[in-house]
Amino acid sequence: MHQLECTIEKFDSNLWHYHIPLPEEVATSYILGDNKRVICTLNNTIQLQVAILKAEPYYFILINAGTMKKLGLQTYDKVVLSIEKDHSEYGHQMTEEMEAVFAQDDEGFAYFKALTMGKQRSLIYLASQVKNSQSRINKALAIMEHLKQENGVLDFKKLNEVIKAYNQRSK
Repeated sequence: MHQLECTIEKFDSNLWHYHIPLPEEVATSYILGDNKRVICTLNNTIQLQVAILKAEPYYFILINAGTMKKLGLQTYDKVVLSIEKDHSEYGHQMTEEMEAVFAQDDEGFAYFKALTMGKQRSLIYLASQVKNSQSRINKALAIMEHLKQENGVLDFKKLNEVIKAYNQRSK
């Protein structure tokens, strides 16, 4: 694990914004083949599961605006960054509800496991973004139904329609 004082910077880009540049020797020590996932703790407060990215001329981690706001940070503020390798299976914490749905649906889970790690993380993140347990169940069920309907092909537009239908059923 490394702990360093870093400066929040901002790209002049429509794609990426706030980020923390990392020294090359620190970044490369956590990259194992294609696995660039790490767990970062900012100011001993907020823990994030993120990827180490590279844009010339340096490595960095992205910080979203919500995290910036929670910590009261602005561009060029200093932050204490603790970084360690993320050894979790998916690079995001899966909800209990999603685990339960997966355990009951072998076909849907097989389609899920056939997706790229990035798509798996996106679906786990999507299902975890609601606070209500029933809504998390609905999203997990909708994801499984979508994957089975589409034979494992992920189409976010169609998935959103399935999620809406599941949400309407529970009202």
